[in-house]
Amino acid sequence: MELNVSTASQGGHALVTASGELDLYTAPRLQTALAGLLRERQIDRIVVDLSGVDFCDSTGMNVLLSAMKRLKERGGTLELAAPRTAVKRILQVTGLDTVFTVVDAVPVLDAG
Repeated sequence: MELNVSTASQGGHALVTASGELDLYTAPRLQTALAGLLRERQIDRIVVDLSGVDFCDSTGMNVLLSAMKRLKERGGTLELAAPRTAVKRILQVTGLDTVFTVVDAVPVLDAG
């Protein structure tokens, strides 16, 4: 299965929407999208919409962790929004649900 990734930004906030399977083969797509946003210095908050992600392996989690670390180093935040049950379970089993900010709904972008 493929992974589709799209990004939208407004003000200092960005929304990354992923759908499909996030694994060893597809994670580079997400990594490329996040790296592009991280190059934009004005972006200080990234929300990754996981509502369309059916599966995520350790490679996908590492991409998310790396982006969160880079953003946090410059005072920003990365949030995971609306993960499906399978992804939520992975976050809980690995303890990453205490590392990431996980929200149940995808926030609406606003300039404020």
